[in-house]
Parts: sequence; structure tokens; C-alpha cells
Amino acid sequence: MHLHDIWFGLIAVLWIGYFFLEGFDFGIGVLTKTLARGRTERRVLINTIGPVWDGNEVWLLTAGGATFAAFPDWYATLFSGFYLPLLAILVCLIVRGVAFEYRHKRTDERWQTNWEHAIFWCSLVPAFLWGVAFANMVRGVPIGPDKNYAGDLLDLVNPYALLGGATTLALFTFHGAVFAALKTVGDIRVRARRQAGVLGPVAAVLAVAFLAWTQADSGDGRSAVALGVAVAALAGALLMNRAGREGWAFALSGVTIAAAVGMLFLALFPDVMPSSLDPAWSLTASNAASSPYTLKILTWVAVIMTPLVMAYQAWTYWVFRKRIGTQHIPVGH
Repeated sequence: MHLHDIWFGLIAVLWIGYFFLEGFDFGIGVLTKTLARGRTERRVLINTIGPVWDGNEVWLLTAGGATFAAFPDWYATLFSGFYLPLLAILVCLIVRGVAFEYRHKRTDERWQTNWEHAIFWCSLVPAFLWGVAFANMVRGVPIGPDKNYAGDLLDLVNPYALLGGATTLALFTFHGAVFAALKTVGDIRVRARRQAGVLGPVAAVLAVAFLAWTQADSGDGRSAVALGVAVAALAGALLMNRAGREGWAFALSGVTIAAAVGMLFLALFPDVMPSSLDPAWSLTASNAASSPYTLKILTWVAVIMTPLVMAYQAWTYWVFRKRIGTQHIPVGH
């Protein structure tokens, strides 16, 4: 196995980590409008991710930076071709972060309502657009012989990509509902579990349809195994949620997301961006990679830094592991 193959796998792991962690962040943002009853319960939901949401986004920065360093042609083609969707995601992430920090700065009702709207929409839109982007990346987009994107925005709008967006939105919202049940007490915990029971079957239908379509178009034996794991884990998450085993339900919903994203990367490999114009023009893990010397340096950096980052993030989750409820929220917040 070559270093560029290893780095393809490492980037896949980074995206899996990002969607596992940021997935429930997005879900909580959506649930602030669909689950919370009143401003106090919205604050409870926001506080469940308050200590960790910015750390979760480190995985996105690392995935983007690793792609830029290890596969510069992949990075250039992806970010130029998907410029508008990725820009929309970036703006949403910025606004959402500001909303988390500024919402409680004033007790004025209009002030807080506007920031709550921002949290909802800036969680929903990226959750949908990430699915659209990855679906198009696996399906293939117009790439010319010069490795440049040769299409326009409309080439990214197709039934497969829209189904991918609906799938990630549903999975992330279900993941968030299970996380809310795991991290709260009282009535909001009961309603979060109930809402997860409604969201789960919807996510299951969309995920099975999308992943089966992916398997039929681009899959092989390895991706079929990942598909089976995703389906089994989602079924298990639904059963554990119904039984009130919130920890197991959250773990299994995370396995579902990890297996689904892993399946997309398995279906993609050895390409990193297939060309829909001519397979010979596709970007692959080989022809889009940096030099072996660059990959060797990156590997040493990753070996040293990755365990430190993961240990620190695990410690953060351990410190903030307790449940919260409306009784923990000061009046007016």
C-alpha cells in the first residue's frame, strides 16, 4: 500500500469523525425549533453542545487541511467546482458560531429570537448541503482533461444528490435527538426520545434508499459490508432508543453515520473525484496526490499530533458528561 492510499484512508477517517461529532451538533440546532418548548428548553439544548461544538469543528479544519496538503489537485477541483455550496456551508458555520456566543448576551426577546433563527437555519442548511456535496463527489462531476471542474451549479442539482442531502439531514437530526435524550433530564429527555423514535424510521428509509443507490452505481464487496453495518446499526439504535438505553442508542447512531460515510469513501476509491465526462480524466488517489516526500512528512506530523488531539477531546467530553435540565438554566436565559 502506498502513502497516498494511506492518506486517502486517513482523510476518510477525519470526515467520519467530523460527521459523527458535528452531526449531533447540527441535529441539536434543528431540534431547537422542533423539540424545545420555550426559550429555556432551547437554552438547555444549546448547553448540551456548548462545551464541545467548536472542538468538533476542528475535524473539519483538519480534513480540509489534510486534503490540501496530501491531495492538492483534489482540493483545488473540489473547492472550485463546489464553490457556492461550500461557501454557503462556511457562512452558516460562521453565523452559527456567532449565534451560540451572542444569543445570551442580551435578555431582549427579539435579540434572542433572531439568533435562535440563525442557529436553526445555519444547522439545517449545512446538514443538507454536506450530503449533496458528498453525493456528487461519489457520483462524478464534469472534470476536464486539465483536472478542472467543467460544469456549473446546476450539474450539482440532481435526484441522487438531493436524496443524499435529505439523508444526511435526517440522520443528523436523529443523531441529535438521541444525543439530547442522553444529555438531558426531565420532560425534554422524554420528548427527545419520542422524537428520535419518529425521526429514526424516516432516516432509515432515506438512508437505505441512498446507500442502496450508491451500491448499485459504484459499490463493491467492501462497500456492501459497510452498507450492512449501517443498516444494522440504525436498526439497533431504534431498538435501544425505544428501550430507553440512550447511551447505546447514541453509540449505534454514531456507528450508522460512520459506516455510511465509510461506504461512500469505499465506493469512491481509488478515485477521489470521478469525471462524468471521461473516466480517464478522473482524479485518483494516485494522480491527485502530493509528492512522496510531502506525504512522508505529513505522516510523521499525524502520528505525533493525532493522539494528542483525540486525548484532549475525549477529556473534554468526560469533564462535561453530566446531564442538564431546565432547573440548571438561570431565569431570562
